This record gives sequence, C-alpha cells and structure tokens, in this order.
Amino acid sequence: MILVTGAGGFIGSHLVEELARSGERVRAMVHYNFQSNWGWLETLSAELMGNVEVFSADLADPFAVRRAVEGCDTVYHLGALIAIPYSYVAPASYVSTNVTGTLNILEACRAEKVRRLVHTSTSETYGTAQYVPIDEKHPLVGQSPYSASKIAADKLAESYHLSFGLPVATIRPFNTFGPRQSARAVIPTIISQALSGATTIRLGSLDPVRDLNYVKDTVRGFMAVAAADSAVGQVTNVGRGSGVTIGELAEMLVKLCGSSAKIECDDRRVRPEKSEVMELICDNSRARDLLGWAPRFSLEEGLAETVDWMKGNLHKYKPNIYNV
Repeated sequence: MILVTGAGGFIGSHLVEELARSGERVRAMVHYNFQSNWGWLETLSAELMGNVEVFSADLADPFAVRRAVEGCDTVYHLGALIAIPYSYVAPASYVSTNVTGTLNILEACRAEKVRRLVHTSTSETYGTAQYVPIDEKHPLVGQSPYSASKIAADKLAESYHLSFGLPVATIRPFNTFGPRQSARAVIPTIISQALSGATTIRLGSLDPVRDLNYVKDTVRGFMAVAAADSAVGQVTNVGRGSGVTIGELAEMLVKLCGSSAKIECDDRRVRPEKSEVMELICDNSRARDLLGWAPRFSLEEGLAETVDWMKGNLHKYKPNIYNV
C-alpha cells in the first residue's frame, strides 16, 4: 500500500492517478470536510479509483496520521498549505499544517517502519537566487512565512534521517504547472482571464523569473525519487533548467488563448518587496545523475495541454477575483 498525503490537490491527484494506473494500491489522504469532497480525485475514472482508498483526515492530528500510515510501504508527503499570499494573512496555519503536520508524518513513518518516505519541499526555500542555476547546496532563505514553514519541515525531515535513520528522500520541485492547478498560481490566473474574454490581464510583478516544469514530468520525478536508494538522505531538485519572466510567460499564454488582452501589473497582487523571489532556475544535475530523470515536455507543449484542459474547465475558476 502507498500513502499519498495532499492527494486531492494539484500534484497529488496527478501522482495518485499515475500510481493507480500502474497498478499500485493507493491510500489517498485528503483534508476532511463535511461535504466529503475529495478535490481533484473526484475527476478520476471509476476504474482508477478502484485502486484508491480515500482517507479523510487532518495532518495536524497525530492519531489520524498514524492510522493513515499504518500498513503502508511507501509514503509520499505532499500535503501542505502552499499559497504564498495567504501565508501573509494566516501564518500560524502554515506552521500547524506544514511543520507540525510534517512532524506527525515523520513520527508515524518512524513508528510504522516504512520503506521510503518522499518528503516534498519547494524551490521557494531558496529565496531569490544568489547564483544560477540553483543547486541543492544553495542557501535556504525564508522570504515568506510559507517558505519559512517549508524550510522548517525540510530540516525536520533531514533530522529524522540523521537521528533515527528514517529512509526519507526530499524532492524539491521548481514551479510545477498543468491541468487542475488552482487559480492562486500564475498560469491558471492568466489563462482563466484570457479565456473569459478579459481585455486586460491583471498580474503581480512581471519581472520575476521562474523555472516551469510540466506536472507529468514532476510526477515522474516523485516516482523516481521513491525508487532510488541513492536519493535517501538527499535533497533532489526537479526542474527544467531554464527560466522565463512572468511577463514573457503572460505574452505566450495570451497568444495561445487567441486573446489580444493587454498585460498589466496590479499593485494589489505584488508581493512585499523583500518577500518577492526574483529568480528561480533549477540545476537538475543531481536528478539526472542519481535518478536518470530529465524533463520530457517542453514549456510550449505543457502550456498548450494546460490551455486545452482549461477550455473545458473554465467554469471551475473565478477569473474576476484575486485568488490568494
């Protein structure tokens, strides 16, 4: 049995889908809600869901986490609060979910003697690049409450490997995009506005540079980390290795959407100056050397697939509001 936390989310649902398609039995942990809504797992076929056991719980509850981990050979820990703007509003909730929740996963995996724990980090832990491309030795800088909470979680994972020999491997994805991503991310924000007929695309700062990795490539990275003994005790970056500014990205997407909208910086969407991460470009040498992983999708291919998907799912988005 394989446990995936954060299974109803963007990357988590794609990972569950791929694991189930490969014949694995998956326990999919989703955040409890009174509607029994399983997030993006609701869109998976009945055939695939036949391999999936949905487990509703809260990462902050150690007893529920222990039950979720029980009987699992491999654990993929993706569950987290990830929206950077909302971390300015509710930082304590990020500590509760991202730090305490990770501690609960680590303790449960230690007690249940799992074969492998794949812990999810983020390129935001690097802060603005002090050099590019960014390798795993780059200093960690908490430029937002979100990134600070993820740094704390990463260090807890590292400590459990060094202190207790827990077989934990940390994957550090750079900016992932694709179908099912929420509108708090820049690509769905641009596409939803363009497809809804907006004459002006409103964004935050247009200058930051991001390394954008298509979700299918990121999921392959997760599975490669879980399979590689050489990844245990390591942090492994997963990204394409090239960057694009938000302004350039917006121009590409407006064209793909067949729109002639103008692109405008909206001051309400701009991060605090010292909190904005200006440049993230991945050095993926370790992933190539340790895992044999390399991206298969070009940026253009991934964006085209994402636009096509959003054309059929625009009703799930609210393009006229600023999603934090």
